[in-house]
Amino acid sequence: MKNKIGIIIAGAIIGILSVASVKLGNPLNMGLCIACFIRDIAGGLGLHRAEVVQYIRPEVIGIILGAFIMSKASKEFNPKNGSSPFTRFILGFIVMIGALMFLGCPLRMILRLGGGDLNALFGILGFTVGIFAGVKILDKGFSLGRTYNASPLEASSISILALVLLGILVFIPTLLIFSESGPGSMRAPWIFALIVGLVSGIAAQKTRLCMVGGIRDMIMFKDSYLLTGFLSIFVFVLIGNMLTGQFKLGFIEQPVAHSDALWNFLGMALAGWGSVLLGGCPLRQLILAGEGNVDSAVTIMGMLVGAAFAHNFKLASAPTGPSLNGQVAVILGFIVLGCISYFYIEKEIKFKEVELKEGA
Repeated sequence: MKNKIGIIIAGAIIGILSVASVKLGNPLNMGLCIACFIRDIAGGLGLHRAEVVQYIRPEVIGIILGAFIMSKASKEFNPKNGSSPFTRFILGFIVMIGALMFLGCPLRMILRLGGGDLNALFGILGFTVGIFAGVKILDKGFSLGRTYNASPLEASSISILALVLLGILVFIPTLLIFSESGPGSMRAPWIFALIVGLVSGIAAQKTRLCMVGGIRDMIMFKDSYLLTGFLSIFVFVLIGNMLTGQFKLGFIEQPVAHSDALWNFLGMALAGWGSVLLGGCPLRQLILAGEGNVDSAVTIMGMLVGAAFAHNFKLASAPTGPSLNGQVAVILGFIVLGCISYFYIEKEIKFKEVELKEGA
């Protein structure tokens, strides 16, 4: 699978399943959105009070379990942790704030464009600028530190948690909260949604599919491998939406989206920069967590809390546009990213630069 044909096939599968998910009940242009679905899970667990976005999305559970199963089967399960976990939690929190300003993760950004939502173009532009900024920080020696071997049980904990959450959803749903209106009430049958997640998790695990990695690798190495996967998703979503009558070209009145170009740009710029520092987009974090990376599991917890915080304190955008609270939060997010970027540039590299200047 680790070649362009494989990643094109993986993109095609995810694109087709995303269109099918919408046809079977998911919100328009939201067949698979990691940020939106983690937000819904936060609501389903009662962590926020936004009644229209509360549901335990089986897709997220399936992605984690799919990555876990495939990494175990291919002997790629790699238990590790210890690389600045709390900083990763904060970065996950900030990435979620940026994504909810835009109203979607990098994957949904492509799905929105494939559905005709031209507002996604401003998101893509901002995302690319944010990744470019992050790459410059990496070039200066940014590092969150080395990782250490973790126990297999700890590395499997998020997969076990996902399985428990699935069991509660299926067998004890009265413990959870379900939206009765809005995007949270729009959902494909849970068994189909779980299959979508499992298949997507397996495909993404085998191909290392990551939007951040795709743009980063193009900037740093002129390598288009990862980006090819998302181009494949776009093409198949575009074709699928046209065939099913779900395509609507324009900026105005797009589903679960707003048309404020500046804040679409800035929201995804924040998400892009933060994701580079983390080493992958939200989808990639789910895959890494399923593979045994405890740091990525901590990042997901940061996203979950970030989503709850965003809705409890009115930071998330609405289809009518961004809130003032959200705009302030995005600006503060850039400041925090700037501080993290500065303080995690390896001191050894700084010292070498000073020595070279003094020697000159």
